Amino acid sequence: MSNQFSRTELLFGKEAMEKLLNARVAVFGIGGVGGHTLEALVRSGVGTVDIIDNDTVCLSNLNRQLIATHKTIGQYKVDAAQQRMEEINPDVVIHKHRTFFLPETADQFNFAQYDYIVDAIDTVTGKLELAVRAKQAGVPIISSMGAGNKVDPTAFEVADIYETSVCPLAKVMRRELKKRGIDKLKVVYSREPARTPIEAENVEETEEENGKSGVQIFCGEPARRRQIPGSNAFVPSVAGLIMAGEVIKGLL
Repeated sequence: MSNQFSRTELLFGKEAMEKLLNARVAVFGIGGVGGHTLEALVRSGVGTVDIIDNDTVCLSNLNRQLIATHKTIGQYKVDAAQQRMEEINPDVVIHKHRTFFLPETADQFNFAQYDYIVDAIDTVTGKLELAVRAKQAGVPIISSMGAGNKVDPTAFEVADIYETSVCPLAKVMRRELKKRGIDKLKVVYSREPARTPIEAENVEETEEENGKSGVQIFCGEPARRRQIPGSNAFVPSVAGLIMAGEVIKGLL
């Protein structure tokens, strides 16, 4: 009998589809990388997903994030993502967590209930805490390293964190994970040297020029960033899809 997962079942079989249906995956961060991971998991038949993010959709997300459209600007990303995922699979169970994941918020989550954890957040302290909590709970995790300021989608690799090189974020993670006694972590990373972004005009001027007064151009809190990274439609998406593939293989 034909169903929306028939083509996937031709590759993996009925038993595998049952495993995916009964699996619960947590996706921390549903931006350029995590949004593509999330959608690929739902399109693959994963039955339950937790989505964790406290950001809202803004204008600068439109160039790379699946949930970002002119209709969703201003919405919380978890709300926009839930609506999109339920349009793809009305039977999927979505658990929304409108929060930034940091060590201070980690106790809000029962990590033992997950079959797999996806780390697609961009704060080092959060990524480290996720790795620690996943190890404590005995749950597999995959972590995204830096995708900003890069233009070669073919350069991504899947590796253990201690086998990585070039990537500055991976270097920091290696050092800090070692201090915490974490001896392994599956990551998706690129050895492509990051480009230096062209200096952007300030947000207020950009808003005026685009006639979007009151619309947030850059998400998050730019004042807390050293520099806003450049990005595009084809690098974060590839990283996200690679992560989804690794999760599906792990669940099966």
